[in-house]
Amino acid sequence: MKAVANVRSVRRVRWIGSSRDDLRTLPKRVRQKVGFVLYYAQQGQTHEAAKPLRGFGGGGILEVVEDYDRATYRAVYTVRFADAVYVLHVFQKKSKRGIAAPKRDVELIKTRLREAARLHAAQEGSTQ
Repeated sequence: MKAVANVRSVRRVRWIGSSRDDLRTLPKRVRQKVGFVLYYAQQGQTHEAAKPLRGFGGGGILEVVEDYDRATYRAVYTVRFADAVYVLHVFQKKSKRGIAAPKRDVELIKTRLREAARLHAAQEGSTQ
C-alpha cells in the first residue's frame, strides 16, 4: 500500500498592474518581508505583519507596512479569491499626514481590486 502525502494546495501569486515592478524597486529587506508575508498567504495563513486595510470591509484586503531607513513601504493584497493571492499595489508612503494611505493610492487599490475580480471571474469561467 502506498503512503499518500498530505500535499497542501498553494495559491498562485498574481500581480495586478505595476505591483511586481514596483516591489522590485524597494530595498532588499522590504522585498524579503513582503515575499515572506505573501508566502504565508499562499499557504492559506496570515502572517502577523499582515493587517486588514481599513475602508475595505473586512479581512479580505490586507496590507504589510514595513519601515526601513526612515521611510515607510506598503504592499496591499487580497485573499478574497480561492485561486490566487492578488497583489494590488506596492508603494512607498510619502504622506506626512497620519498613517492613512493617500487618496490616490486608495483609488488605485480599488481599481486594481476590480481588475483582480475580473481576472478571477475569467479564470473561473475558463475552468468550468
